[in-house]
Amino acid sequence: MKAIWNNAILAESDRTIVVEGNHYFPHDSINTEYFRPSETHTVCGWKGTASYYDIEANGATNKDAAWFYPETKPDAKEIENHVAFWKGIEVTK
Repeated sequence: MKAIWNNAILAESDRTIVVEGNHYFPHDSINTEYFRPSETHTVCGWKGTASYYDIEANGATNKDAAWFYPETKPDAKEIENHVAFWKGIEVTK
């Protein structure tokens, strides 16, 4: 699977985990040059507290377009420190 936005490959892996329709990429599969920590956090009742990244690629910024759970609740341990995408980021084979 690949995550692509603004002509940049943000992540690529054959080890994604699909949860609630989202592909979660292992942290070691992301191209960190495009990721900037965000101050945004949200809470999921069964996964835990999510942290976000802004994506910067080819002169454009996509705010809070990627998220991850640094510490999950027990039922979501398989996606701990995996990154998922939204806000126009294409996830494809």
